[in-house]
Amino acid sequence: MNKFIRLFNTVKYLKLKQIYFRLFYFARDRVRKTLGFKYEFSKGSKSTPLKLAKSCDSYSSYSNGEFSFLNLSKKFDENIDWNYNKYGKLWTYNLTYFEYLKEKEDIALIYNFIDNIENIKDGLEPFPISLRGINWIKFLTYHDIKDKKIDDSLYAQYYILLDNLEYHLLGNHLLENGFSLLFGAYYFEDEKLYKKAIKILKSELEEQLLDDGGHFELSPMYHKIMIFRLLDCINLVKNSSYKNQELLKFLTSKAELMLGWLQNISYENGDIPLFNDSATKIAPTSQELFAYADSLQLEVQNLKLKESGYRKVIKEKYESVIDISEVGASYIPGHAHADTFNFELRVNEKPFIVDSGLSTYETNERRFYERSTKAHNTVEVLSQDSSDVWGGFRVANRASVIEVVENIDQIKATHDGYLKKFGILHTREWIFEENKIIIHDSLSKKRKAVLRLHFHPDVTEEDIKKRIIINSKSLILNYNFAAEFNKLQKALMMEIPFKKELKVEIKI
Repeated sequence: MNKFIRLFNTVKYLKLKQIYFRLFYFARDRVRKTLGFKYEFSKGSKSTPLKLAKSCDSYSSYSNGEFSFLNLSKKFDENIDWNYNKYGKLWTYNLTYFEYLKEKEDIALIYNFIDNIENIKDGLEPFPISLRGINWIKFLTYHDIKDKKIDDSLYAQYYILLDNLEYHLLGNHLLENGFSLLFGAYYFEDEKLYKKAIKILKSELEEQLLDDGGHFELSPMYHKIMIFRLLDCINLVKNSSYKNQELLKFLTSKAELMLGWLQNISYENGDIPLFNDSATKIAPTSQELFAYADSLQLEVQNLKLKESGYRKVIKEKYESVIDISEVGASYIPGHAHADTFNFELRVNEKPFIVDSGLSTYETNERRFYERSTKAHNTVEVLSQDSSDVWGGFRVANRASVIEVVENIDQIKATHDGYLKKFGILHTREWIFEENKIIIHDSLSKKRKAVLRLHFHPDVTEEDIKKRIIINSKSLILNYNFAAEFNKLQKALMMEIPFKKELKVEIKI
């Protein structure tokens, strides 16, 4: 019964469109399987040479027969196994994204993929098709390659994508479909692809961008990925006469808005806070994105952080980013964590208190931990999460921020994540002074609770004792910090138990 209740509390946030397309795709696939339906993997095409300015480089690489991404490498002895799954599905996806295409001779990898396409599984899902389409077109354009075999395969893949658009997920997945369809439309001058691309991009960018410029899934990493795609599309439209650049003004306005949010959320050195599903060495750096935008003659809109629920406080000696946001987005919270009132702190431009990070998308104990309340710099009550994160990408009951008070150098907020289970409200107040930060946590009822503070691997126990002043007993323990996928670093964490009130002072 508990499983059904949790499932109901997850599904109730979905849009009717998501439920409809989940059922539709499920039923359609069953019928097609019975009828023996198969897609064609080559479709007669006529491509148009494009012009593209230089984009951002990828962290994925291929050299001497070895594929390397997500901090995992694989060299296939003979034939490339495009379904290789021993490193998890995300690695398999990256193998089929083709972000590692660099040199002209890498075209052999595309031929190999095409020759084996009938046996490929994960790589023919709509998300990898979307990314692969953009990466193949950019590669072919940069190297001035005109190849009928590749074009016909790619054109067929775009029509497979068109038949499987991710309306059942929405969010960044559908937006990626739209970005890629625009590339396909320009490359093949295909009116059907273009109309669908415009429809998706206009509706989804309006839906997914908050008024302060943040992407509604509230992951700084995905925000950067979405900016990267937008800049690539502006690059595409700006350097082409197809459709008279009718989309340019719209795409530019959205990119400039998103760049403003990125500038506001980034630290002085360009790093981002690792809130929700965020890791380094996936998206281009903030500096790379600003340089790319500048080359496209874009400006950065300067708006205050507001609707996204993030705040940044900057003093002479420190920077702090605070999370007083809702779980986002309500109907696609797969990248959300149970981290309400989480925060990060940098002292003298060096990370001190950090989010514990992201290392995997596999549905395993590590994934469960990284999404849990205990993995963040906030309060856990009676060993329960503030939001019911479960599976790899699901959220059932979730915390809502029910009151926020903001003044100069003070933020106070209350959330109800523990109200249904325990009848408890959690209130946190931050007071920011030049030489210290005071954090006051209070519960509406006396119950066992724990505040955890996670420190960067470079922070020593001596540093912690020197800067953290508390009115309660505490423990300093080890934890694994994950700034990148599949890479853990030993670091220190402080656990501070309390029952109703707790005051922590951080000396700067």
